[in-house]
Amino acid sequence: MPKKLKIVHIASEVAPFSKTGGLADVTRSLPKAEARLGHHVIIITPLYGRLIDKKKNKLKLIFPNIDLRLNSQEKIKVNYWRGYLMDNLPVYFIEYKPFFSKHKRIYGSARENARFLVFNVAALKLLSLLKFSADIIHCHDWQTGLIPYYLKTDFRYSKTLTKAKTIFTIHNLIFQFGHNWWEVPASDRDYGRSRIPHLADPRLENINFAKRAILSADIINTVSEQYREEIMTRKFGQDLNRILKNRADRLYGIVNGIDYNAYNPARDPGLAKNYTPASPAGKVENKLALQKKFLLPLDKDVPILCTTSRVTFQKGFELIIKLLPQLLKLEAQFIIIGSGDKAYLKELLKIAGKQPAKIAVIPSHEANQKYETLVYAGSDLFLLPSVHEPCGLNQLMAMRYGAIPVVRAIGGLYDTVEDFDPVKGKGTGFTFQDDDETMFYTTIIRALENYKHKAAWRELVKRAMKKSTSWEIPAQKYLELYKKALKK
Repeated sequence: MPKKLKIVHIASEVAPFSKTGGLADVTRSLPKAEARLGHHVIIITPLYGRLIDKKKNKLKLIFPNIDLRLNSQEKIKVNYWRGYLMDNLPVYFIEYKPFFSKHKRIYGSARENARFLVFNVAALKLLSLLKFSADIIHCHDWQTGLIPYYLKTDFRYSKTLTKAKTIFTIHNLIFQFGHNWWEVPASDRDYGRSRIPHLADPRLENINFAKRAILSADIINTVSEQYREEIMTRKFGQDLNRILKNRADRLYGIVNGIDYNAYNPARDPGLAKNYTPASPAGKVENKLALQKKFLLPLDKDVPILCTTSRVTFQKGFELIIKLLPQLLKLEAQFIIIGSGDKAYLKELLKIAGKQPAKIAVIPSHEANQKYETLVYAGSDLFLLPSVHEPCGLNQLMAMRYGAIPVVRAIGGLYDTVEDFDPVKGKGTGFTFQDDDETMFYTTIIRALENYKHKAAWRELVKRAMKKSTSWEIPAQKYLELYKKALKK
């Protein structure tokens, strides 16, 4: 019988407790998949006091008023709470009110590095309090990047953590610490080996958490195979390409999945009508419900093109906004839902105000969470022309609901969307190569032309919905990665 592992997932956000994007979906779904395979899994995350309702989530205070020594001179007190993601899958919350309970937002502090340094030290302290002798400590993104470093330095003599191996998952390399790495002068950049400054020292805010994790982790991985290759190049490596290339022997790519229980058109209570890949006709009723919801003319035959990602440059909104005047001349409707860059949102709302019968723009993170699956269910095409895309979950969710992706073939989009070939009857979407508005426009036109061929389109929808993107396969791949770490 294979050995059951003791696994800790540490992350700055975990759905449904806290969420700004795909990271929270991963840190909910992957631990669940591993727990279902019989492993002993726990999760550690901050307690955002103004976002997470202790009573509603049935949190229990388990370690109150614990002294936390940050270094030889600084000591604070923290509380530890426990809740559950599902039976036998505890989530431990670190409460330090000065850093995690002042604002409703998860990120955006001027002292972001200080906040997550406290979180990292507190997470390691908790493992000692729990006497949880982890085999694997799985660190997600820069906010947990000091943990592999600390295990090689300040915590190297911990009896509880002596056998623990670390995995550092890069969810998006552009985020390396609490502000934009490219804005730090070369003379102030962190080379990854010096001692960590104290909380009050302004130099702390330039410590590069991601770099230190890459230099110290036993295994590094990112969230698609293509993105693994890309981040070792100067173009996509965000100034860390050389150290990643030097550690290529321990750098892996595993494509994310989605939770098939959370995203299931056959049982989704947020839909007007449930449907399956074998019988996707229910999409028509969802289209009409979607048009009614967002005050678009009711027309079951007009194609709806949607976008549900964060409204940012990275997600290709520069291209979308440039093309919208042309796109709005087409026989189609558009729905854009999500929060992000204020300048982009202002321009999108201005365009929508002039053509309310053609486009609906809903600039809200909460609306995105509330109506996301209805948007997929009622839409025919999903647009994501990302400039770079580590994995992307939105295209996986869109396919699950039969909204066919139109994406740039880059990173995880390259790995998850196969270009449609009408002759061979293969493919799950429409892809283009370059960051080019003409290419993007012609790909949308190609998709709309194929939409007119109803029988072939139905088969394309069925094929996209059937494509296996559950966490079952990625979870097994992560377990293989853990075994590699344990052998090192």
